[in-house]
Amino acid sequence: MAAICLITGGSGFVGGRLIERLIAQGWQVRALARSVEAMRTVEERGAQAVRGSLDDMTSLTIAARGCSVVVHVAALFKLWGDHDEFERSNVLGTASLLRAAEAASVKRFVQVGAAAVVMGDLAPMLQVNESLPRKERAWAPYSASKARSEALVLGANRPGVFETVVIRPPMIWGTGMPTLDHMIETVKAGQFRWVGDGSQAMSTAHVDNVCHAVELAIEKGRGGEAYFVSDGNDSTLKQVVSSLLQTRGIESPRASAPLPIAWIMASMMEWMWRTFSRRGEPPITRQMLRLIGKPFTLDIGKAQRELGYNPIVSWEQGLKAMQGR
Repeated sequence: MAAICLITGGSGFVGGRLIERLIAQGWQVRALARSVEAMRTVEERGAQAVRGSLDDMTSLTIAARGCSVVVHVAALFKLWGDHDEFERSNVLGTASLLRAAEAASVKRFVQVGAAAVVMGDLAPMLQVNESLPRKERAWAPYSASKARSEALVLGANRPGVFETVVIRPPMIWGTGMPTLDHMIETVKAGQFRWVGDGSQAMSTAHVDNVCHAVELAIEKGRGGEAYFVSDGNDSTLKQVVSSLLQTRGIESPRASAPLPIAWIMASMMEWMWRTFSRRGEPPITRQMLRLIGKPFTLDIGKAQRELGYNPIVSWEQGLKAMQGR
């Protein structure tokens, strides 16, 4: 009988691709699903749907029962929101899933984390490695909550009993990426601005490379360890965004704003949105500017040495697959 893996976030971009890859490798996959629509989506990808959510311990206990591995992909990812919302989804939800997994005698717990957990104040960060501490900033609720979530996961590691591993990708891209739709909406609305001249160096991670890293973490990851992963070849913000827009026939905009001015504008917009309870998200936020405003590249040497990780999809291959989609 095939080993069983439980996946959270299976109806999403990364989780859905991971379901397909694990099933192709012979795994029996269960997927936690919060709605009838999510259940239908994960079932179409080949998983057994389990109705439930990260704030429902009963459903988590049922979902984890009999599983040897849990892969935690689900997370609230957006660049603006209430701190309590991020805490509830990304931190408390992770804590509940860890408890359910341990109670079900799951052997291995792998989380898809975020490279941004090491980002602090505005400063260039080139070829960063896992020796850097996690950092939290009040104006960056997403990355701060992911840092706290990761701390819970790695802190739960019990060698030989319940081993926990975190994969830290930068911007995840590929066919079906929801972030591209948001970029296009911003460009069409005339709200897109390059931060500076867009020459900031950045690392990226194709969705298949992230899934490959998760597969290796299930098999070889050292308990209690985090691993940066990427496409292996870094680029610049302008090159990345322009190339992605071109896959949908959208010309990249020319307007730009210096980072110091953009930071002040973002602070003012956040104040307005918060003070007057405006709907939607501000056009720019400090969290967004921290993610793209300064150079940020990764050293993936640890993943290469300990996991045997090497990217399986190149930038050129990924872009070709996205053409006309």
